[in-house]
Amino acid sequence: MAAPVASEEQKFSLQEVLDTFKLCLSEDKEVYLEHYVAGWRGLVKFLNCLGSVFGFISKDAVNKIKVLVTHMDGENGSQYVTVQSMLKYELDNELVDLTKRGGHPESGCRTLLRLHRALRWLELFLERLRTSNEDGKTSVMCSESYNESLAQHHPWMVRKAAGMAFCVLPGRPAFFEVMNVGPPEQVVAMLGEALPLISEVYQITEELYAQHNMLDLP
Repeated sequence: MAAPVASEEQKFSLQEVLDTFKLCLSEDKEVYLEHYVAGWRGLVKFLNCLGSVFGFISKDAVNKIKVLVTHMDGENGSQYVTVQSMLKYELDNELVDLTKRGGHPESGCRTLLRLHRALRWLELFLERLRTSNEDGKTSVMCSESYNESLAQHHPWMVRKAAGMAFCVLPGRPAFFEVMNVGPPEQVVAMLGEALPLISEVYQITEELYAQHNMLDLP
């Protein structure tokens, strides 16, 4: 049975993700949640284009996006314009469980932290794809990226399942094809433009959470 063809709405576009992350930072290097979420919506399309292999990550990302959007569209939405304003608001009003699970399992801070960790994995994986040879093993690239990032936050069973899933990843050309950019050299060039933007957003968020001792929220 042939795989379903992705609709235009479901199709991944690396250009769209690039454009979105360009809008993520203000002049003062604050991270706009609206564009961060939009960027993640694009990355979810990328994961979904590759079938069920990344389902355990993309489903979780979709749920986290919904939680953030609920905060952004809620009565206190004006406090959720940037990551910086969100942290200040939730910390000032004790809306974050800092040391153990409590009454705020869906705080914006905790929710964003989960996406933040996954963003690091994707950044590392895409960088390996960008710099690898055409016959490079994507399963190894993905596993190494996962082990350097998300794995340390996942229980053993999830790590085991992820390792098995990565073994059946398609080759580098298949990844480049779903990016809808053009020939490999164009994909490499656009990744070279997009990844520093993603990395900067990641680093600013990482430093912000570190300043508040929030990198290990339960």
